[in-house]
Amino acid sequence: MNKIIPSLWFDTQCEEAMNFYVDTFNGAPYKKQESRIVSITRYEKGMDAPGAEAMEGKVITGIFELAGQRFMALDGGPVFQFNEAISLYVECEDQKEVDYFWSKLSAVPESEQCGWCKDRFGLSWQIIPKQLGELMSNTEPLKSKRVINAMLKMKKIIVADLQKAYEGGAS
Repeated sequence: MNKIIPSLWFDTQCEEAMNFYVDTFNGAPYKKQESRIVSITRYEKGMDAPGAEAMEGKVITGIFELAGQRFMALDGGPVFQFNEAISLYVECEDQKEVDYFWSKLSAVPESEQCGWCKDRFGLSWQIIPKQLGELMSNTEPLKSKRVINAMLKMKKIIVADLQKAYEGGAS
């Protein structure tokens, strides 16, 4: 069980987001663990919280798991918005998995850079192939620098282009 559980604040689309994330991770090419909604508690008529009446039926707390990582989420209204100061990092097995997650999660093209994208709920993701770390950590500084320079020019990470830069080809 996770000791630290990220909590995600949505305006009013918490349940839609949880379902979307669970479906996305359950459809991943190399799914290792089931993703699921664990529980949902809703605002009900007569609750004593400020603004609760306007939120009737929305999510007070939703617990869900993505590939074994537990999250808590809620509908809290428009007071707080996601920003790039925090992102969720998805380590991908290969280009096929990068392409899959990118196609599902990237919804704001102007936010794309170096493997980062933003979904339709405003949450930032890093969709990173494990090969990036392997190629960047080479003991030959010139090879590592070429890989980093190639990555800095990318939106979605392309493993073949990283490998080409690593080997000394144009990036």
